[in-house]
Amino acid sequence: MPGTPARTDAATAPDVVCLGESMVTFLPSRPGRLADVPSFGRGIGGAESNVACALAAAGHRAAWVSRVGADGFGDHLVDTVAGYGVDTSAVERDPARPTGIYFRTATDRATDVHEVAYYRAGSAASAMSPDNVPRAALSAGRILHLSGITAALSDSCLDLLRALTAPRPGRPLVSFDVNHRPGLWRGHTRSPGVLLELARRADLVFVGEDEAEEAWGLHGTAALCAALPEPSVLVVKHGAEGATVVSRADGGETVTHVPALRVDVVAPVGAGDAFAAGFLSATLRGLPDRERARHGHLMAAAVLTVPGDLTDPPARDRADRLAALDDAAWGRLRLGPGWTGDDQEVRTP
Repeated sequence: MPGTPARTDAATAPDVVCLGESMVTFLPSRPGRLADVPSFGRGIGGAESNVACALAAAGHRAAWVSRVGADGFGDHLVDTVAGYGVDTSAVERDPARPTGIYFRTATDRATDVHEVAYYRAGSAASAMSPDNVPRAALSAGRILHLSGITAALSDSCLDLLRALTAPRPGRPLVSFDVNHRPGLWRGHTRSPGVLLELARRADLVFVGEDEAEEAWGLHGTAALCAALPEPSVLVVKHGAEGATVVSRADGGETVTHVPALRVDVVAPVGAGDAFAAGFLSATLRGLPDRERARHGHLMAAAVLTVPGDLTDPPARDRADRLAALDDAAWGRLRLGPGWTGDDQEVRTP
């Protein structure tokens, strides 16, 4: 039934399958406007592949499904994601369309300079449809993780998400991160209102308070609970204030608010994906709501304290010890760069 993880060969099947576009990212060599940056380093960026990489780094079997161009950038994407231990065997090459790329500025808190320039229109991933992705691979895991970014790429991508979120026998638990990106919806006949439709068909939903208000005009956890009565788990993110987990079972509902950690932020990119990965990791392990949210916060803190989208998470036993702290000790934690290293002490005031 929907919401129950699919059971296949537990020894070989992925724990989580993530579907979505990834792009080659060009990161600036110094802060400043894109017009002024003299050179860029190459990385990768993609919400769903970020989740897959973080889960693999945390010791889970993760797979990433997508389409990339038959080009060098596609080679780099697949090789890099696979290097994190992610199964990329279901990623397909499109000889007629390129791999998407984008450039972004460095986070510059002094001048608040931040630009992103996307070159993804007509990309291989934007041509994904119900007819050209390996559906068996998408149903192979215990959890299928999707994102609203995919729905914004094209009509065929939206059709694919509608097909994957439709109720059907043996459907994996469907995890959906709303990930509303306003720039992707401008100038399209599609409306971000379809993200609400997709979220209502999912089993586990991640949504930020700010994006819910911008996309749907909904404010606060109560309004979101009313608009999303179907998911068995709803995670409402409140930025630096923390997250609220709403769990529904047997006609009842429990609400658990978990404060975020204090973090010395290096760069905010990728924190939402890391939170989802931490939450899904704890979900796979059957942990209760408070610990699931705390593992999300810890995974997010690992990414917030490095310059890029990805980093090694804390060792599982260390994360478990931190997630098990009492509320007062949790509230005293302050995490800075390098905190995930085995020889690093976690600071408290």
